[in-house]
Amino acid sequence: MTLPLRGIQIVDFTQVQAYQNKSPVSPSLAEHAGRGGIMLRKLMNTQNEYSVALARIAFGVVFFAHGAQKMLGWFGGSGFSETISGFAKFGMPTAVALFAIFVEFFGSLSLLLGLLSRVAALAIIIEMIGAVLTVHIHNGFFMNWMGNQKGEGFEYHIIAVALAFLIFVRGAGAVSIDHLVSPRDSSRNG
Repeated sequence: MTLPLRGIQIVDFTQVQAYQNKSPVSPSLAEHAGRGGIMLRKLMNTQNEYSVALARIAFGVVFFAHGAQKMLGWFGGSGFSETISGFAKFGMPTAVALFAIFVEFFGSLSLLLGLLSRVAALAIIIEMIGAVLTVHIHNGFFMNWMGNQKGEGFEYHIIAVALAFLIFVRGAGAVSIDHLVSPRDSSRNG
């Protein structure tokens, strides 16, 4: 039971607990995961929002191209070994290179599928902030469209962080695996 109080609702938490125990997520998944199952459901919870899905899929396509360059050498990229060597030339540890490669490649696949998109979004935020603070901030704001700078600026990274933050907060949206397994509530839109 909820009681309206000048725009504020007082919630009967026994009903909230009863709702949380009724999840369409596979009972076997939740049973095997125990408390982890509750966390998994929270990470995958999302609404049927097509605008978020469009942002997630577009971001996933762009990020996949960058990840495939680093992981597979596609789209003119240098591939796995050369990417690690390139990071080493900048004085970065192998762990940082591996993090960037895996986040961009597997994170983009996660976004495209809409599977654990919040986790991918958080990893992308961390990677993008790290890239700005360690490399791109020294090159100024703008991308190096004309080849007049020493490297790329950080404008792309701001957009990437903003999109990733949207996905982190709202979830994967419609047309996603996360949405397929999200708990349903008749009071939610979509």
